Amino acid sequence: MRYSRCSSQELPNLSQFWSQVQSQACGCPDPLISDLYAVNICDHSDFPSALASLLGAKLADRSITESTLTRLVAKCIEEDISIAGAACEDILATYERDPACTDLVTPFLFFKGWQALQAYRISHFLWKRDRRPLAYHFQSRINERFGIDIHPAAQIGKGLTIDHGTAIVIGETCIIGNNVSLFQGVTLGGTGKSEGERHPVIRESVMIGAGAKILGRLEVGAHARIGAASVVLEDIPPYATAVGNPARIVRVDTPGSGD
Repeated sequence: MRYSRCSSQELPNLSQFWSQVQSQACGCPDPLISDLYAVNICDHSDFPSALASLLGAKLADRSITESTLTRLVAKCIEEDISIAGAACEDILATYERDPACTDLVTPFLFFKGWQALQAYRISHFLWKRDRRPLAYHFQSRINERFGIDIHPAAQIGKGLTIDHGTAIVIGETCIIGNNVSLFQGVTLGGTGKSEGERHPVIRESVMIGAGAKILGRLEVGAHARIGAASVVLEDIPPYATAVGNPARIVRVDTPGSGD
C-alpha cells in the first residue's frame, strides 16, 4: 500500500509514515543487513529520532562527534518540526518518481541525494538563526560526504528529488519550489555578479535533466522541463521544454494536459 502524500498546507502524519517505514524494514530476512536496519530504523521510536541519528552518523568528523551532531540535529528538528515533514515529503516524492525506488526504506538508508538534502535542511535552519560558521561546516561536510554542494542560504521547498546526486551545485540566492526533480550534474549557479540575487528561481514541479546548467537570476516556470546538458541563460516559461546550448524552447504544453 502506498502512503498518501499530504497537501502543501499541512504536515504529513509522521507517526503513520514511520510505522510504514518500520514495517518494511524490520522484517528483513537477510542477517547481513538486518543489523543495519535495526540500528537506523527499527530501534527508533519516531522519524525525527531516526533522522537525527542518521545525519549524525553520516556527517561526523574529528571536529564534531557523532553524538554531538545527533543531539544538534534532534534539537533543530524539535524547534522546527517542518524539517521532518519536508524530509518525509522528499522520501515520498522519491518513491513516486523513481522507478528504482520500490519502498520507503531505500531512500532513507541508501540514496545520498535524499540524505544530502536533509543535511542541507539542518544547515538552512542554522543559517537562519545566524549560526553561520556551523552552517558552512554542514555545507562542507555535505560536499565531502556526498559530492553535492548546497549553500545553506538557498531556499528549497519540499517534495524535492535529487536522483543520483553527484556534482549537483545549488547557489546561495537560489530559490527552488515544491516538487522539483534534479538529476546528477545540475548546476544552479551565478554568472559572476558579486552580490545580490544572482542565482536562478526554479518554480514548482520543474524537472532538470542531468548535466544541465542554469545560470544567473532567471526564472524557470512551473512544470517546465530542462533537457540533459542544456545551458539555460534566459527565462523559461511555465510548461515549456527547453534543450540545447544555449537552451531553446522546443515545446510548450497546455496546463493540465499531462506530462
